[in-house]
Amino acid sequence: MSALGTTATLKIMKLATGGCFLDGKELGEVFLPGREIPAGVAVGDEVEVFIYRDSEAVLTATTSRPLAEVGQCAFMKVLTVTKAGAFVDWGLPKDLFVPASEQYKPLEAGRSYVILVYVDERTGRLAGTARLHSRLSEDGSDFRAGQEVDLIISGFSDLGYKAVINHTHLGLIFRDDTPEELRYGQKLKGYVKFVRTDKKIDLSLLPPGLSGLDMLGQRILEHLRTHGRSSHLTDQSPSADIAAAFGVSKSNYKKAVGRLYKQKKISIETGRIVLL
Repeated sequence: MSALGTTATLKIMKLATGGCFLDGKELGEVFLPGREIPAGVAVGDEVEVFIYRDSEAVLTATTSRPLAEVGQCAFMKVLTVTKAGAFVDWGLPKDLFVPASEQYKPLEAGRSYVILVYVDERTGRLAGTARLHSRLSEDGSDFRAGQEVDLIISGFSDLGYKAVINHTHLGLIFRDDTPEELRYGQKLKGYVKFVRTDKKIDLSLLPPGLSGLDMLGQRILEHLRTHGRSSHLTDQSPSADIAAAFGVSKSNYKKAVGRLYKQKKISIETGRIVLL
């Protein structure tokens, strides 16, 4: 089965001026430009291609791969902005259009955003949206605690980080469940921590049973072991120094150091901490 905005393996039906036509099955004929035809292939051979519509709405194939297919999200850079919308780089020669109505705030040229690819029902063309909440579910009924998932950081809140889950859902990672600061657009593995009574999904970057402070504590101990059993990074050190060494906030570092002290794994001396 082949569908617009997806990758499919299609058979070459016939050669034509400037390229060849592929059997798009339910879609009909799909044009593959000559520059895209792999060397040595002939009529009857199959090629793996991505299917989209060119600027004239002609069904076209490419052997290149976009950053995201229909129903998927990716971190895309805005190339140009018009009154009608913005054009973003999604890895293909033809840029992806994000209509103004699909922007939660005006996109800015040169900046990158998490964009979801969809099929515009009015035009029949591929488009992008930054309004993730309008197309992704927050209902975690089909998820279970401890389940490993793929995440893309899609925003920030006072509580932590908003994330796209498996390209289909949205969830929240609380700051205490991250061993380090996260970046907008970052892709990483995570875990479902809990599905709330309102069906919303709480996430964690830590395997079940571990907390962010536990993980940070282990990193601090390892740092001490490899640096002569002592460190001048204390709970009084500048936030910038702590962030440079561990990628975490000063608040979380102080909490982790305090836990290690209570566990009698370190001592706190003037201007330094020492591994016991």
